[in-house]
This record gives sequence, C-alpha cells and structure tokens, in this order.
Amino acid sequence: MMPKVFDIKCPGGCTTLPEGFWSAVDVWVKKPHVVNKRLCGVKETESEDVDSEALRFLLDDPASELSHDVLTFLTCRVSPEQTHSREKPWSSSVRTFIPKVNCYGTIMHKEFVLKDFGRQQVTFLPFEEDGVGQVSLKKGNIYQIQLLHHDCEEWSLELHILTPDVWFSDGVAYPKLPWLSTDLLPKLVRWSTDCKTSEFKSTLSLLPVEKYSLVYQQLKEKYKAMVKVWPEVTDPEKFVYEDVAIATYLLVLWSEERAEKGLTDRQSFVDLGCGNGLLVHILTNEGHHGKGIDVRKRKIWDMYGPQTLLEEKAITPSESFLFPGTDWLIGNHSDELTPWIPVIAARSSYSCRYFVLPCCFFDFYGKYQRRQCKKSQYKEYIDFIAEVSQVSGFNTEEDCLRIPSTKRVCLVGKSRSYQVSDEAQAEHRRGCYIQSRQTASGVTVQRSDIRNDCCHGTAEADRTPGTCWGAGFQPRDRVEVVRNCASLPRDFVDGVVLQVANVLLGMTVDDSRDSTVWNQGGSLSVGEVAVLLEQETLQLLKKECGGLQTLLKNNHQVFRVEGGRVYIRDWRDRKSTRADAKRKPVSPGALKTRPCWFHDHHPQGCSLQAEHCAFAHGPEELRLSTRPLKKIKNDAI
Repeated sequence: MMPKVFDIKCPGGCTTLPEGFWSAVDVWVKKPHVVNKRLCGVKETESEDVDSEALRFLLDDPASELSHDVLTFLTCRVSPEQTHSREKPWSSSVRTFIPKVNCYGTIMHKEFVLKDFGRQQVTFLPFEEDGVGQVSLKKGNIYQIQLLHHDCEEWSLELHILTPDVWFSDGVAYPKLPWLSTDLLPKLVRWSTDCKTSEFKSTLSLLPVEKYSLVYQQLKEKYKAMVKVWPEVTDPEKFVYEDVAIATYLLVLWSEERAEKGLTDRQSFVDLGCGNGLLVHILTNEGHHGKGIDVRKRKIWDMYGPQTLLEEKAITPSESFLFPGTDWLIGNHSDELTPWIPVIAARSSYSCRYFVLPCCFFDFYGKYQRRQCKKSQYKEYIDFIAEVSQVSGFNTEEDCLRIPSTKRVCLVGKSRSYQVSDEAQAEHRRGCYIQSRQTASGVTVQRSDIRNDCCHGTAEADRTPGTCWGAGFQPRDRVEVVRNCASLPRDFVDGVVLQVANVLLGMTVDDSRDSTVWNQGGSLSVGEVAVLLEQETLQLLKKECGGLQTLLKNNHQVFRVEGGRVYIRDWRDRKSTRADAKRKPVSPGALKTRPCWFHDHHPQGCSLQAEHCAFAHGPEELRLSTRPLKKIKNDAI
C-alpha cells in the first residue's frame, strides 16, 4: 500500500456511492482540463487488460523495490465478490496530456491509468515519451486515489503517493502535490456525490483536441490586438476570444473534412446574421472564401479592409436567399434565423452543409414556445433545432464548444440522410414541417406563399424565383432598440436609485450612533427591493432586459449587487468584487466627468477624500472631456 498523504470524508447519507466514485474518476481521467486549467484536454487510448509486459519495460528494473511494489499491486488477485457485479475487476488505459501552451517540444507526457474495481481505487503512473521512442517513468509522481467504506455508512476518499518526498511539479502536466489535496480531491468528492449529469456531450467531441489546441493558440496570438482596438460597446475580452474559439473550431472541422474527403480547395462559407463580422474576418484571413450578411452594419466593419466581405441586408427565408455555390452556412448566435439555417442549407444544394450555434430561443415565426417537459429550456431548444435539422434531411451531430458563454452547444450538418434522387420527397417533408410550425404559431399566410413548402413535393428546379416560403417571418429591426435601462429618463432612474439607497441606509441608522463611522447601510434581495417600488415603476422596468436588477447594476457607483442581494457600495473596499480588485487608484489630476452620488446624497458624504474619489465632489471639480477620439489603425488587426 502506498503511503497516505491526505483523506477527505464524503457527505453523510450519500446514495450515489460507489458508482458515483467511478463517474468522478472518469471526469478526471477523460476531462482533466475542467480542473487543471493549463490543460486543453487528453487523448485516451483504451486497453483490454493490464499490460504487464509494457509496465515491466516502463519500470526499467523489475528487480527494484519500486517495480516490485507496483507489479505486485497490479497482479494481485481479486475475489469475485469484490468486483461489484463488473465483468472485469481491472481496466487500464493510457492518456496523453495536451497542454494549452506546448512548452515541451516533441516530448509527450502520458499516464497509465489503472482501475481496480475490487478495491475501488485508481492508480496513475506518469511517464514521458520523446520523438524517437524513448520512454521514461516519472517514478516520483505515482499516485493512487481510493474510496473507503467505513462503519455507519460513511465514505471517504484517500490520496496515496508512492514516494511523496521526490514529487516533481512543472505546473502543467505535473501539478503541485498540495494541489491534489486542496483542489482535486474535494472536486472528486463533489462529483461522486452529485447526482446531476450533464444534458450535453463533452466539449470538442467531434474534433482532435490536440489539433484544436495548437490552432487556437496560433489564432489567439495572431488576433489578440483586436482587444485593444475594439470599438463596439460589447466586452472585447469576451467577444474577440469567443470568435477566435469558434473560428478555430470551424477551421479544424473543415481541415478534417478535407482530409476525409480528399479535398484540396478550402471550403467556402456564408455567415448569416454575422453581427460584428469578426468570425468572417478570421475565416477569410485563414484562406476561406466567404462573406457575412447582417441586417445592421457595425462600427468595426470598416476596420477589416476590403478583403472581408460584409453585406448590410435583411435576410428573409426565400428563393432569393439560397446559396447553391456555397459549401457551408454559418449561424453564430443568429437569433431569429437559427431554425431557418438548416432549411436554407438543405434547399441551397444537396452538398451544402451548415454549422449553427443557437442562443436566443426563436421558432420559424416568432419566439419559441416552450413545451412542458423535464428538460431545461436550453436543452429543449437545442433538441428543437436538431429536429429541424433532421427533418431537413441532415445527419445531425451535436458538440459543445469551449467559449466564454453559457450558450455553447452547436449543431453540425455535414451529410444528408437521403440520396440526391430523393430530393423531391425530402423537400415535401421540409415544407409540411414548416407549415405545421406556421399553424402552431398562429401565423396566417396566403396559400400561394407556401405552395413550395407543402404541396406536391415541388423539386428544387421547379420553384418560382423569388417565392417567399418564409412568409410571416419577422427579421429584426435595422435600428437596434436599446433595452438595458440606458434609455430610461434620467429623472426616473435617479428617483429609483435615491429611493432604494435611502431604504438601505435607513436599515442601519440606529446602529450608527458614532458619527465618525460611515454608514454602509443594510442589504435587501432584489425581490425585496421590488416590493418597495410602485406598480407603475415596475411595469416600466419589465420592458427592459434584466429589469430592476439591470438598473441597479448600471448604477454601480451607488450599489453592489452580489448573489441576488443589493448593498450600498463602499469605495474604500477595493476587494469586495473581482472588478473592484482590478480597478486602479485615481491618479492625481484625473478628469472627473460625473458627480459623486455619495457627496450629494449620503448623510455623511463620500467615504473617500475628494483627491481619492473618481467622481466630482461639487461642480468646481466637474469637467467634461474635450479630447478627440483615438484613431484606430487598420494595421492593428
């Protein structure tokens, strides 16, 4: 038995063990990147039995004490009653680590993963393999995790290290020894006892992870300058790297497709609802011919240059918006166009494929109406788009991207489920399905408008040019309606802020008998704050995205909203949130363009001295910026 270095108890009354332990082990074995953020993933190779000969070779000297201990452990007999109804008491595999940033050159870091179902323990034997076939075992880093059952129905996990005094760490493939105890083991306990299972597949299940990791690092380095010149109101850190990740996914997917089909030319594409156009820009720069179409032009479009083709045009599903010469249609957060993209791809040509990343929930003719089911609303909508894809005639695949978004499940249609000779019947099925959604949505259209949707299975070549088989579809407005409380009347917002702040300050006024102690107020849940407001005020806020909570967060000078509760912000505390910790101190002579709310309204004034506050203490400090906007150089992107 290896020396024990740490143990942790499982919560009492847990009913998921021991099966939950092996589910947790599988997460660590197959998806270590969810814990070790310096890894992109692993490539696992299964083996039928424990390969004793390979291990003897790996251990170099079978006569050594270490080799004897390991081999004795591996070849130990297990009684049938210890196998917990498993056919085999053992299983083994080899996993190859894929770091986010390759700092090892041609050396590959691997591990033998040996599962003993009888003893309910898993052992990891790390080794390195260079480019010429030389293998060396990291003898100091052999470790084992075991599930133990105690009296009174108690369970615990134990961490054993064969030689803890010589543990080696590089912070990537080999984490620090304390990390196994403080990070990994508690996560395994939580996964072991958590009955929740993911509704979606593992990330990047359709791609070679090692290739994705390499391409992503290259693109991230190539386009990181975009963050500094981003002119949109959206967060550049999120949107730039999210589009880099989506572009990486498509580039690797298309590269694999070319290799599989023996293609030499790079795939063409059209991005429907392209938004800021960055995805189009990256794919074009990486050698794929294509364009983006959106109903509204963005500021950043002019920065890309003439090689990035972007069109400002409202898209209405019809014969006028088919793309027979295009290989792939893309729908990246394409909102109301999302369910139409598999249909448009199917009707464009038999060879047209699609990629869609659903976000907001839209049906063909309006908002998607949720059915009564046990699935989450997001999973239900993904299944709806998958249904549209299958009815449209695609062999539909689902995957999960690695992007900074909660909506990261994509659907891919790379091939058809029918022969090209059956196109007429396939078109008939599409048309009938779309008409059924029209009926369900209560949309009334003329028979002539849907004659190509469901009639006699009209073939593609027989359709009338310009026919609008999307009659009843509502594209978004050209002018974006701002509904984040920013367009509300200033007097209205100020009134709500003052009302809420006075209530919070009044909650602790009796406790603040010492006038030298600045009153930080109490706290209320967002729901409790809503009770304070008049019904007319709440009705107006309900028309805004996020409603009352958005208004409170917008006024971050006054409020701090955390965990659904509202607090008065104390600007002396710069570590209360991550954003506060990153905020730099006010530099001497800084331009102050907004008045300090606390100076004007707090009974004790601002908690900061004027020279340390970013806001103006009185009209004499208030100044408006007269500096011209910085010019953005095109060569930055």
